[in-house]
Amino acid sequence: MTKALLLLALLGLLTQPAARSQSTPARGPIHGTPTTPGINDMLLADYLGLLRQIAPAAEAGAKDYLAAFERRCGRALTATELRQAMSDGDGDPVLMGLIRASHLRDSAAREQLAGQIRCPAGGAR
Repeated sequence: MTKALLLLALLGLLTQPAARSQSTPARGPIHGTPTTPGINDMLLADYLGLLRQIAPAAEAGAKDYLAAFERRCGRALTATELRQAMSDGDGDPVLMGLIRASHLRDSAAREQLAGQIRCPAGGAR
């Protein structure tokens, strides 16, 4: 239980907006202040790499979720959409179930959960 809470806390940190450098809308970044890309600019591979560092099962479950989403919905999920699925409320139940099934090495549960992916309106094949 403690590991699950720690995983969710760390995942929450990954999904929070990154601190932005100071700027004004009219002039952009203040001179001398470095601009760093925000979490919204993070590549999917980088996000999966962070998940792997937190827990290999989190990366495996997320990869299963990505593959099932693409098969079922006919398009790839973006890094932003994956982060939202991970962090909205308690997380997308299918994604959280896939992470748990990956941790338990339960391939039957992984197959069943992959069939429960919900596509955005008009996205299912």
